[in-house]
Amino acid sequence: MDSERAKELLARERERIERALDDLRPGGDDELSHLDQHVADGGSEMLENEVGAGLAERLRDELAAVERAEARLAAGTYGVSVQSGAPIPDERLEIVPTAEFTVEEQERLERG
Repeated sequence: MDSERAKELLARERERIERALDDLRPGGDDELSHLDQHVADGGSEMLENEVGAGLAERLRDELAAVERAEARLAAGTYGVSVQSGAPIPDERLEIVPTAEFTVEEQERLERG
């Protein structure tokens, strides 16, 4: 894959992740914490906080994958499997710009 195209894809991915992380930060316009709440609302809020924390962790993992991909791009190894050194097809990188493995390797890893 052309390095300029890779930079574009990774920048777009970074922007998407950072925007999603910003959206998770407390204090949005729909914040109603200043109003009295029903006791059951506390449970709902706790669940939302836990879900938000899990989502934030996943987004931070995705951001770390972008950073690893950017490092591979700078090192000249972007588009090559970190496991086998086999080329990762451009079609896969268009869909998953942070891909570190070929589809076959990824499937083996996910199966365990």
